[in-house]
Amino acid sequence: MPFLLAHGPRRKRSASPSPPPSAAPPRPGGPGSPAGSGGSGGESGPSPHRSTFRPDIEGLRAVAVLAVLAFHAQIPGAAGGFVGVDVFFVISGYLITGLLVREAIATGRIRLGDFFSRRARRLLPSAAVVLASVAVAGAWLTVPLLRADLEQDVLAAALSVANWRFVSQQTDYLAAGHDQSPLLHFWSLAVEEQFYLFWAPLLAVIVLVAARAVRRGRAVRAVVAITTAAVALASFALSLHWTRDSVSLAYLGTPSRVWQFAVGALLALLPWHLLRGPRPLRLVCGWAGAAAIVWCVVSYDASTPYPGYAALVPTLGTAAVILAAIPGRGEREVQGAHGVGRLLSSRAPRAVGRLSYNLYLWHWPVLVLAEARLGALGWPAKSALTLAAALPALATMRWVEQPLRRSRTVSELPRRGLAVGISAIVLPVVLALVVGTTTLQLMGPATPVDAKGLPPGAAAGPSLLARTDGSPLADGPLVPGPAQARKDFPPDGSCQVAPAVTRSPECLFGAVDSPDRVVLLGDSHAGQWFSPLLALASQRGWALQELVKQGCPLPELTVTNPQLGREYRECDTWRDDALDRLRTGPTPRLIVIASLNRYTADRELLSAAWEKTLKPLRATGAPIVYIEDTPVPGTDIPACVSGAPDEAAACAFSRAKAVPADPLARRIAAGAVPGVRSVSVNQVLCPGNGPTCPAVRDRILLYRDDAHLTNVAAIVLAPRLERLLTESGALPPAGAPAPAPAPSAGPGADGWTELLRDDFDGPANSRPSPANWSYDLGTCYPGCPAPRWGTGEIETMTDSADNVRLDGKGALEIVPTRKDGRWSSGRITTVRSDFAPPPGGVLRIEASIALPDVTGPGAAGYWPAFWTLGSALRDGYTGWPGVGELDVMESVNGRDTVFGSMHCGVLDGGPCEEPVGLTSGPQACADCREEFRTYAVEVDLSPGAREVRWYLDDRVYHRVRADAMDAGTWKRAVDHGVFLILNVAVGGKLPEADGATVGPATEPGHPMRVERVRVSTRGAAG
Repeated sequence: MPFLLAHGPRRKRSASPSPPPSAAPPRPGGPGSPAGSGGSGGESGPSPHRSTFRPDIEGLRAVAVLAVLAFHAQIPGAAGGFVGVDVFFVISGYLITGLLVREAIATGRIRLGDFFSRRARRLLPSAAVVLASVAVAGAWLTVPLLRADLEQDVLAAALSVANWRFVSQQTDYLAAGHDQSPLLHFWSLAVEEQFYLFWAPLLAVIVLVAARAVRRGRAVRAVVAITTAAVALASFALSLHWTRDSVSLAYLGTPSRVWQFAVGALLALLPWHLLRGPRPLRLVCGWAGAAAIVWCVVSYDASTPYPGYAALVPTLGTAAVILAAIPGRGEREVQGAHGVGRLLSSRAPRAVGRLSYNLYLWHWPVLVLAEARLGALGWPAKSALTLAAALPALATMRWVEQPLRRSRTVSELPRRGLAVGISAIVLPVVLALVVGTTTLQLMGPATPVDAKGLPPGAAAGPSLLARTDGSPLADGPLVPGPAQARKDFPPDGSCQVAPAVTRSPECLFGAVDSPDRVVLLGDSHAGQWFSPLLALASQRGWALQELVKQGCPLPELTVTNPQLGREYRECDTWRDDALDRLRTGPTPRLIVIASLNRYTADRELLSAAWEKTLKPLRATGAPIVYIEDTPVPGTDIPACVSGAPDEAAACAFSRAKAVPADPLARRIAAGAVPGVRSVSVNQVLCPGNGPTCPAVRDRILLYRDDAHLTNVAAIVLAPRLERLLTESGALPPAGAPAPAPAPSAGPGADGWTELLRDDFDGPANSRPSPANWSYDLGTCYPGCPAPRWGTGEIETMTDSADNVRLDGKGALEIVPTRKDGRWSSGRITTVRSDFAPPPGGVLRIEASIALPDVTGPGAAGYWPAFWTLGSALRDGYTGWPGVGELDVMESVNGRDTVFGSMHCGVLDGGPCEEPVGLTSGPQACADCREEFRTYAVEVDLSPGAREVRWYLDDRVYHRVRADAMDAGTWKRAVDHGVFLILNVAVGGKLPEADGATVGPATEPGHPMRVERVRVSTRGAAG
C-alpha cells in the first residue's frame, strides 16, 4: 500500500539540484515548488505532477482504510470494503512512479539505494513491530498447531512473500478448513513490495537508455508511459484469465494486480498538466470517482468475481478522484470549494489517512487473535476491537515510524536506512523461528505415521479398536499427533485431481494386471476411503481404480468452486468423463461411491441430481455401494486437539450439524434407488445419541481438518467397512467368489417396491442364504452389553444345522434342542439393517410362519419370535429401547395366542410403558401351530396416518399412533433403518411372566417354520 509519502514535503539529499531542505515547506493544498524546476508546470521537461503535498490523497487513503476496516469488521452494508486495497494500489502507483520519474528528470538517474532506503525505514519498522507482536502474542493466544502455522506466516510476511504463501493455501483444496491467519492482510504489502522490487529497477534501466535524449524529460516520460501501458494491458489480461480459472491466484497474485499500480503510474506520466479542463468537469470527475468507490463498497460482496472486470470500477474511480485535483496549464490550485478533494483534505480524513498504514497493520491481528481467544464475534464487537486497534497504531506511528522517518542520522546515508530495514526483517524472522521451533518440539513428530504399526480396528461393536478381552486401552499418545494429522492424507499421489483438472489419470493400484477391480468414485470424501479399499481389493487379488476430484459433487449439480471463484465447469466435464469411462470400459466388480452431501440444501434438487448420476452407473451392471458421508466437524480438529491433547473431549462438536439426515441413504433403504446399497460407519464415529460427536476415539485422532478423516482413522475402519460391504452382499469374503447381485425391481402394479424376499428354497439341512441372513451366536451380543440376551433366556444360539436349517421343501426351520441338559437354538438376522419407510411412505415387513407344534407342559419356556431392531443398535448394541423395537409376532409356552408390541423411549416407564411395551395383548390363533399364517407390521409415515399397524393375515389387530408419544421419541423409534430377527428362545422373563418355566417336561426339537419373509415399501401418496 502507498505509505511511503507521509504528511509534509520529502527531505531532499544535499546532492540533489532540487531546492535545499531549508526551503519553506508548501502550504497544504498550495502550489509548492516543483521538483527540479521553478516553472509553472507548463514546460515539457520537468515532471508534470509537481511534488507538492496532496492532502486530498492523504484523505483518500482514509477512505481506503476505512472501507477495509468496515469489511473486516463485517459491518452491514460494507461487504465490498475489500476494494479499499485497490484504492491503495492506485495511489501507490501514482505517488511512487511520480517520485521516481521526477528524480529521473531532475538528475538523469534513479538512485535505487536511496529509494529502497526510504521505503525500508518508513515501512519495515512498523511492520516489524506488528510481526514481532503477533509472533509473541500467538504463543499465548493460539493453540500449538495454529501457532506453528502462524510463525510460518510471520516468516513469509517478514520476507514480503506472504501473498504467495496464502495463494498456495487458498488454491489447495485439500489444505482448506484451517482458521484464517492473523497476517492474511500482509498479502497486499507483499504485492506492493514485489512490484517495486521489479518496477524501480526497470525504470532505472529505462532512464539509463533514455539519458542521452535531447529532451530528457519528454523522452523518459514517453518511454516509461509506453512501458507502463504495455505492462498494464498484459497484467489486466492475466487478471481476467486468472479470475476465470483461479480466483485466489487472481486476487492475491502480484502479476494480476500490477495493472492497478500501472493505472496510478499513468496518471503521473501522462501530460494531464497540459489540459485546461473546465472546473465543472473536474468537479463531476472527482465526485463520480468517489461515488464509484462507495458504490463498490456497498454493492460488491463475496459472490462478485474479483478482481476481473469488477476491479475496473474502484480502480478507475480512484484514478478519477486523483485526476480531478491534478493542476492544469497555468493552474496552481484546483480543489475548489465544492470538489471532493476539498472534503478529503479536511482535518479528520487526513488524520485517519496519516494513521492508515499502522491502522491497517494492527486491526486484522487484533480481530483474529481476539476471536482465537474468545470465539466467534459479531460485528459490533469486531467494530469495537477495530476501533481499539487505533491505540497500538497511534503508538507505533508516534514512537516507531515518525522518529525513524525524521531522523537525520538514519536518512543521511542510504545504507543506514537499508540497515534499519534489514534489522526490521531479521527481528520477526528470529522470533518466528524460535517460537515456531519450540512449538514443533512440544507437539511431537510431524513425520508420517507408520500404517503397519497401527492397532487393528474392530469389525463390529461400540469400540473403534479391536479389544477381544474387553479390557480398556492403555494410555499413550494420540495417533496421529495433531501435526501429523494435518498431513495424514491417503497415499494416492495425484489421483485426487485438483479443481482445474478435467480428467482423472488411470490411477490403478494393487493388482493392476487383474481383470477385476474396485472403482472408488466421488469427491475428496470418497478419496478418504482409498487406503481401506486398497487393502480390501488387494486381499482379493483385485485392482483399485480411483476416480476422485476435489470439491466436485458426484450428484449432477452445478456448483461454484471457492478455489476457482466461479462456476465449477471442470467438475461437470470430469464427472461426464468418469461416467463415460465406466460405461464403455470393462464392468467393475464393485463401484464404491461417496460424496459430501452439502453442496445444496434443496433435498429435491439433490435427489434429482443423484438420480442423474446413478442411472448410468446402474446401467453398468456392477454392484454399487454408497458410503454415507462421515461427520463434518466444521472446525479445525487437529488445531483444537493440539491445544488440549489430554482433554480431547473439549474438541467434541455438534452432532446435529455434523451428521444431518442423509437423503440418499434414506432413499436407498426405502428401495427407491434400485441396484444401490448403502453402508455407514457413523455409528462408531459418532456413537450413542448424545448432542456431540468426538474428535478422538480410542486414542485415534479422527479428522485431519474440518471435514475429512485422517488416513489413520480410515485404515482402522477397514475391518468394519469390510464387514459392512460383505454383509451388503456387494463384496465377497476374501478368497470367495462374488455372489451375483440380486435384481432390484421397481414398484409393482400394486405400488409396492420389494426390498427383500426369501422363500427359503434350497437343499435339506442347508443354511439360509448368507446374502440375506447372518447368525447371532452365543448368549449375548459382542461385548455382552446384555447377558442372556437381556431377557434371561437359557439357550445358546448356534449356526449348526441342528438348530437352523432349510427343510428342502421351501421352509426355514429354527429348532430348539437339548443335549446333556443344555439348550441350544437359532437366531438369525438380516444382513441389511437399512430397511426404512420412504419419507411420507410406508414400510411393510411380513413373514409366513407356522409356530412350534407343541403345547401344554412340553411347550413350557418356548418363545418363538419375529421382530425388528433399529439399525443404530447393530454398532454397539446400546440405546435400547430408544432405538425402537417392533415385535411383529411373539408367542410363549405353546399357547394358542400371538401378540405384537412396540418398545421405545426409556428403560423404565416412558411413553412405551417399558419394560412391557405397547402391546396388543394375546390374540387368539387356534391353528397357528399347524398352519402357516402371515404376520406383518407396517410403519406408515404418511401425514394422514403416522402409525404402526400389526396384521394377522389381512386383519389389523393392533395400532400405535405417533400422538401416543412425543415427536422425538417417535422419530427415534421408527424413522430410520431396521434389521429383522427370527429366533426361538428358551426360557426367560416373558415365559415366566406367562406362568411357565423350562423344566424336565419341556420337549426339545419342535421347530418354528418360516415359509417366506418379505420387506417392501410404498412411497407417499400423490
